[in-house]
Amino acid sequence: MPQLPAPDYPADVRARLEADAREVIARYPDSRSALLPLLHLVQSEEGHVTRTGMQFCADVLGLTTAEVTAVATFYTMYRRKPSGDYQVGVCTNTLCAVMGGDAIFEELKQHLGVGNEETTEDGKVTLEHIECNAACDYAPVVMVNWEFFDNQTPESAKKLVDDLRSGRTVEPTRGAPICTFKETARILAGFPDEREGAVEAGGAAGPASLIGLRLAKGEVHPARVVHPRGEAPQGESPAEHLSSHDAPQQTSASDPDHPAGPTAEEGE
Repeated sequence: MPQLPAPDYPADVRARLEADAREVIARYPDSRSALLPLLHLVQSEEGHVTRTGMQFCADVLGLTTAEVTAVATFYTMYRRKPSGDYQVGVCTNTLCAVMGGDAIFEELKQHLGVGNEETTEDGKVTLEHIECNAACDYAPVVMVNWEFFDNQTPESAKKLVDDLRSGRTVEPTRGAPICTFKETARILAGFPDEREGAVEAGGAAGPASLIGLRLAKGEVHPARVVHPRGEAPQGESPAEHLSSHDAPQQTSASDPDHPAGPTAEEGE
């Protein structure tokens, strides 16, 4: 049977969202281009994109609900069902997987008692495996509401989700302090993060990610010879490496015979 029309937002909520939507739409020469941020906006209201939210987007943009639904179901950042305050995503793409991402994901599923895209009973954490986070040089990577937690282990990841569920403060490896998923969605809709110091803490790529940029600028680095792992010419200590590409962190049982030492700046 066809679904009944989506219920509308309460009058005060709709008025507030319409004011926000006008601000978003004004940024674009073609109002249709505002659909992506508007989907984040309605997601910030309910924690996921509901039929009511899609109907709202269609109304303010002059689109059909089919057009809005096609976009909302295409992008994985839009949730289609209720989810937790903290989206914990474990990268299981190739490099993170072999560096320990698969082990982290399996450990977290058992530790939290949930499967992929499922939420803990307290409504705090939704666990999911995700594709590449463009942070391969810090593999394996876990993200919480799209903030980076680099070089993770099963033990550190379990402590992370325990801290989130208990309300303890957690600090990402780089990036802004953690906020709830609804707050994150509003920021992704294009509204300023008004938390004190959050913008300054936003950060960017880490040192390992910036090596290519430094080379492109013509900066010269001392030449070095990278020997097979665990081996070094007599009289030399094993080379220190900037990123996990050269010397993986000891993150899982995938390579127990070759644990990595601490990372260091190139040339140090």
